[in-house]
Amino acid sequence: MRRVVSLVPGATETLFALGLGSWVVGVTHECDHPPAARDLPRVTRSSLALEGLDGGAIDGEVNAALAAGQPLYSVDLEAIARLEPDLVVAQDVCDVCAVAADDVRLPGVPVLRQHPHTLEDVLADIGRLAEACGVDGAPLLDSLLARVEAATSTRRVRGVFLEWLDPPYATGHWTPDLLRLAGVEDPLARPGRPSTATTWEAVRAAEPELLLVAPCGFDEARARGEVERLADRIAATGARRTVVFDGSAYFNRPGPRLVDSLELLAAATALAG
Repeated sequence: MRRVVSLVPGATETLFALGLGSWVVGVTHECDHPPAARDLPRVTRSSLALEGLDGGAIDGEVNAALAAGQPLYSVDLEAIARLEPDLVVAQDVCDVCAVAADDVRLPGVPVLRQHPHTLEDVLADIGRLAEACGVDGAPLLDSLLARVEAATSTRRVRGVFLEWLDPPYATGHWTPDLLRLAGVEDPLARPGRPSTATTWEAVRAAEPELLLVAPCGFDEARARGEVERLADRIAATGARRTVVFDGSAYFNRPGPRLVDSLELLAAATALAG
């Protein structure tokens, strides 16, 4: 195998981490790490014009599109076919976050579906992707697991992790595993299940000492802009400290940088303690 099209940013990062960057011949419009991935052909695009909108407006546009049955992304299947891939990597986790595997049908081209909901699932997917490519994933996995062990904290701090702010979304999937390992007790977290909308009243009722913010798809600067825009609601939660992360780079993507995410959480917990 020598030609892979990755339709999952986290999988793109995994392929490069496995030393297979030269095998990647096509990626999504959101694949921006490592920097070399930015120079590869893009085979997807967003169907919505969301540039410049705040979080509340984006949520409205996305929900309207979903209610109308409109796709959030488009896939250039002809472009993928021209790249002559031996493998396409796609996902079944979230139709809002990335292209769905069911939208990718190319005769004779195998599709590796990733469907992680927990940190354990993410690590298992790394191993399966390595196996599908015929390489040994053990060195990468051993390194990641050693870092997980080193970052695991015995501290305990009460916190709430939000994946969106307008409206607030309680965290789900693999992030609750990271919170537990970092010593953050989040009563709103949904381990192994999708993130879901909640209310600011519920966030306040959770009595967080630490408020952790990583809006899905937002870099740190954009996330800080949302925090500033909603400063009154955040202040009303009573949290003593608010920590803003680059969600797009870390927590949102099921790949090797989830371990970086854990390390960031562990540092935030240490400061809170």
